Amino acid sequence: MNGCSGQKWGESAANTCVGETKPFFGSKYPEGALPPELVLEKVLRSMKNPAKLLDITALSQLRKDGHPSVYGAGGHRGLDCTHWCLPGVPDTWNVLLYVALFQN
Repeated sequence: MNGCSGQKWGESAANTCVGETKPFFGSKYPEGALPPELVLEKVLRSMKNPAKLLDITALSQLRKDGHPSVYGAGGHRGLDCTHWCLPGVPDTWNVLLYVALFQN
C-alpha cells in the first residue's frame, strides 16, 4: 500500500486516509492491482511446485479507514505501518492466517 491518497478511492478532496471513518464500499480497489502483485501472480502460476499465497492486499486496500496511522514512530512524521488507525485489519489477517494453517 504505497501512499495513502484519497484519489486511490475516487475521493479527490481527501489527500490522505487520515480522518477516514468508513471503509470503501465496493469489492474492487479502484486503482487496480499494483505492478508487484501482477509479477507475484505470474511467478506463482509458473512454479512447478506452487506456494500458497494468502493474499490480503485487496482486503487491506478497501479499508481506507484502517490504514497505518501517524501515531507511531514519534508522532506525525509520516505513516507508521506498525500502528493502525483502527483495530480490525491486522486482526482479520491473523484470523485468515490461523484458518489457512489449520485448514487441512
